[in-house]
Amino acid sequence: MARFTDKVVVITGGAGGIGLAAGQLFADEGAQVLLVDLEEGALQAATKQINSDKASYCVADVTQPEQVKAYVDTAVSRYGGIDCFLNNAGIEGVVNPITDYPVEVFDKVIEVNVKGVWLGLKYVMPVMKQGGGGSIVITSSVAGVIGSPGLSAYVTSKHAVIGIMRTASLEGAPDNIRVNTVNPSPVDTRMMRSLEEAVAPGAADQAKQSFQAGIPLQRYGSPEDVANIMAFLCSDDGSFCTGSVYMVDGGSTAS
Repeated sequence: MARFTDKVVVITGGAGGIGLAAGQLFADEGAQVLLVDLEEGALQAATKQINSDKASYCVADVTQPEQVKAYVDTAVSRYGGIDCFLNNAGIEGVVNPITDYPVEVFDKVIEVNVKGVWLGLKYVMPVMKQGGGGSIVITSSVAGVIGSPGLSAYVTSKHAVIGIMRTASLEGAPDNIRVNTVNPSPVDTRMMRSLEEAVAPGAADQAKQSFQAGIPLQRYGSPEDVANIMAFLCSDDGSFCTGSVYMVDGGSTAS
């Protein structure tokens, strides 16, 4: 039997690599899926790719409270509630040392990656409480547990959401709301194409080879690798999992 029959899943960053893979997996397993992202064209393409009447979308900026409330209200009005929330939207910023990092880019990364996550929790958790509980998965990163030169804003944001997760897990536990993070190593998505080019302009392929060489399993993760862990944490199999960090990193943080 499909694990998510009659469940409602909201996915921010739903038009991106991980969000789209998760949307496909949850729809395939019976869930009603609401994809949330900034660009309607990208959301239309993602919904078409999922190719299921169980998937729909809502355009929203996760940094704007009224738009976050709007996507939550859309899920409630369209599907009746929210059982699973993949708090996944994020941006990478630029690659520069702290001394040269543009202040406006730092602010934007923090706004999307931290404030956006916090706002999602603020408006989703009351709906989950009313529905008797649920599971929230926040997308952090290996950058949430280690440092990385040139990525101060991104690293800061991904550390921060682990703290938010731990607090939310304690606040949500009395209402049967579970909250965890998934922490991928490099995943084969648009974000990594951007970072490869930023690290080695004109030699992105060499940058990719170097990144992969630092992963014990010698490859990037796939969006599906991350989606599978998200699904476990949202399923009944993960019913005693809350307040924890789940590495999806091919062994990157083992040493």
